[in-house]
Amino acid sequence: MWRTSDAEGRWNHVGTLDDLRANCIGATRAGVVVGTSEARLYRVGGAGLERVPSFDEVDGRADWYTPWGGPPDARSISEDGDTVYVNVHVGGIVRTKDEGASWESTIDIDADVHWVWAIDGFVFAACARGLAVSRDRGGSWILRAGGLHATYCRGVAVCGDTVLLSASNGPRGGRSGVYRGRLDGGGFERCTEGLPEWFEHNVDSSCLDAVPDLAAFGTEDGRVFGSSDQGGTWVEVASGLPPVRCLLVMP
Repeated sequence: MWRTSDAEGRWNHVGTLDDLRANCIGATRAGVVVGTSEARLYRVGGAGLERVPSFDEVDGRADWYTPWGGPPDARSISEDGDTVYVNVHVGGIVRTKDEGASWESTIDIDADVHWVWAIDGFVFAACARGLAVSRDRGGSWILRAGGLHATYCRGVAVCGDTVLLSASNGPRGGRSGVYRGRLDGGGFERCTEGLPEWFEHNVDSSCLDAVPDLAAFGTEDGRVFGSSDQGGTWVEVASGLPPVRCLLVMP
C-alpha cells in the first residue's frame, strides 16, 4: 500500500498485506480503510497498515462464504453521513456508525451483494437478485428488479437523480447491459442509445461510476462509454484498450 499527499506526486510506502489481496480502499470517517481477501479490514494508521479487530467480531461472520468454497472478500466500501458500509462477498453489507469501533450486519447475506453505494440517505446494493435499496441506512431493504431482463447485477452508481445498474444472465455474463431508473423507486429501462444491443461479459462492479453530471463504464473488450444526461444517451469515448478492470469518474 502506498500513499501521497504531495502535489509533486511523490509516494510513500505504507505497508504490505502479507498473504492477502487488497480489493478496495476508501477514505471514510472510520479512517482510510482497506478491504482485503479473507474478508479482513485494515486501517492506514501511524504504524502503517493496522488490522481492524472490531470488523473480525461482527455477528454472523462465521456464516460468510463463497459459492466456490473459498474464503469471502471485502469487496466494496461506501459511506453516507456518519455511517460507513463494507460489502462482503458473500456476507452482505456490514456497517459502522461509530467510526469503526463496532460493526453490525445489515442485509441478508444470501442477497449476494457485489457492490454498495450510499448517498443522501439511500443505500444501494447491486445483488444477484436485483437492486436492493435501503432508505434507513441499512435497517431495512426492498428489492427492485422491474424492467430488468435478468436479475444478476454487478455494478451500481448514482448520477444526479438517476440510479444506473449493470445486469446480465449470470456470473459469466451473457446479454449484459446497463439500466437506468429513478432514484426514488420504480422500474428500470435498458440504456440503448449509443450502445451495442448487448455486451458479452459483465459490466463489472468497479467499472461503472458516476458523478452528478457524468457517468461512464468500461468493458472487458477494452471500450469506455460515457453519458452526460444520466444514462439517457451514451458515446463511445475510448476503444482498443486492454480489458477495463476499474473506472473512476472524477468531478
